[in-house]
Amino acid sequence: MPSPKEPKKEAVQTSVVQPLGPYSVAVRSGGFVFLAGQVGWDYESQRLVDGGVEAEAHQALGNVGSVLEDCGLGFGDVVRGVVYLTDLADWPKLNEIWGSCFTHLPPARSAVGVAGLPAGACVEIEVTAAER
Repeated sequence: MPSPKEPKKEAVQTSVVQPLGPYSVAVRSGGFVFLAGQVGWDYESQRLVDGGVEAEAHQALGNVGSVLEDCGLGFGDVVRGVVYLTDLADWPKLNEIWGSCFTHLPPARSAVGVAGLPAGACVEIEVTAAER
């Protein structure tokens, strides 16, 4: 049982996306759902998708969509996103793919250039969604 000073939080179980380490795929707390970052990992084949940043971004956003769906939410409920890229020159490609998922009132977003990502990925995407 959490102490009175700790926020109430609940780990979300998902049907497709499974943690690849000691973390929760998503946590509910305070009217929000916080999703762990997703790379372009194909959970069926247990490997990173081929095709570079575009294929990885599509898969990562597909993984995000699966987690949101398991939480009873969708892309329209996302209020904040963070994108990590190993090459900021890929920003225009990522922007186009992002825009295809967030067509109405896109969430606030940050982009960060990083030296490396898990599994050798080019892109990682994390989001926070507001519960309805």
